[in-house]
Amino acid sequence: MKLLLNAFRGFMMALADSVPGVSGGTIAFILGFYDKFINSLDALVYGKKSDKLDALKFLAKLGLGWVIGMGAAVLVLANLFESQIYAVSSLFLGFIIFAIPFIVYEERNSLRDHYGNLVFLLLGITVVSLVTYFNPVSGGTGMSITSLNLGLIFYVFLAGMIAISSMILPGISGSTLLLIFGLYLPIITGVKDLLHFDFSSLPALIVFGLGVIAGAVLVIKFIKLTLEKYRPAMIYLILGLMLGSLYAIVMGPTTLSTPVDPLSFSTFSPIFFLLGGLIILGLEWLKSFLEKKSGEKPSLECPKSEEPRKSEID
Repeated sequence: MKLLLNAFRGFMMALADSVPGVSGGTIAFILGFYDKFINSLDALVYGKKSDKLDALKFLAKLGLGWVIGMGAAVLVLANLFESQIYAVSSLFLGFIIFAIPFIVYEERNSLRDHYGNLVFLLLGITVVSLVTYFNPVSGGTGMSITSLNLGLIFYVFLAGMIAISSMILPGISGSTLLLIFGLYLPIITGVKDLLHFDFSSLPALIVFGLGVIAGAVLVIKFIKLTLEKYRPAMIYLILGLMLGSLYAIVMGPTTLSTPVDPLSFSTFSPIFFLLGGLIILGLEWLKSFLEKKSGEKPSLECPKSEEPRKSEID
């Protein structure tokens, strides 16, 4: 059961990572396993041997779903995102709006009596809104990554570092930042070509992957430490990033390769919005059921020790 749950979590993260507007980190936070995700990544990079093995078990299950989800997004769902963008946007709005009350309730101890940290809520909203506002109006054709030179290698590597940092942080879409860098379509197209055994973009994808690894290594420890030492401020910031991502989702249709109008009342889909809410409610029920069955404490909070608890990363 846990294998299927974690694979589904990874699948949902991949779907979010594959489209501009939502980050995989947002989905991880919404679904209540963000701390497990960060602690596992931290243990894999910096932990002891036993911690690495435990973290690897959890990340392998998550990664299985992520690979399936990204493959589906690239091969199958890309056209669906283009043709049904308003339904997809409405679905993601449902995810976030229905999830926020659960997050506020589970993090009530971090939020209560720390209202001075509301400035971080406003900061999160502002950051995502500005990134979205200055986003290109369309995906465009981007640049060519089939012929690398030294400057392009550095550019692709840096973009990978920044994109993965955004994907790990809730609220900021790494795909949106790749659009700003002009690399969203080249990277997606390169992955699609690779899956069809066209290796012309493979060197650039390797450089991008190395940038992703470097960015993840650098940002994981920072996020883990700030969640442990400054959790109230970080929770307010994350909630702000999530609220700001609502604007990013509304503007998401303008970032397609063939841009269309932003989501509006006339194009909003109540059915898919409610479907997103029902999925969140179902996942919350499933999470509570598994926590009761395994005896885990139903909390999003990080463990106070530096090492993640085994129960958090199984």
